[in-house]
Amino acid sequence: MKVLILAAAALAAVIGSARAENGIASHYSTREQGIKTASGRSLHDGALTAAHKRLPFGSRVRVTNHANGRSVVVTITDRGPYVRGRVIDLTTAGARALGFSGIARVSVERIGKES
Repeated sequence: MKVLILAAAALAAVIGSARAENGIASHYSTREQGIKTASGRSLHDGALTAAHKRLPFGSRVRVTNHANGRSVVVTITDRGPYVRGRVIDLTTAGARALGFSGIARVSVERIGKES
């Protein structure tokens, strides 16, 4: 019985980690260029980095724009966004790669060996 419970928990963890998070993406203001992020790294508009509320720093995620199907892989280096309905804040480079400015409806999927 314990083996069955452990197997079910492991399967639930794998399935849960493979699911994409859907919501609104926004991008950092260029005014914040060069400030230290929560991870200690400097924020640079040209870097493919992002802020997420819960994912560990260094996590790599694939962000896909629902409107045009474009996707980009970014690294989580900061915390946020702190606006209801928003799931990720991207640098200008990340937003540009997805083909939006302002906000966009996206899915966020963790990739790599930590997923």
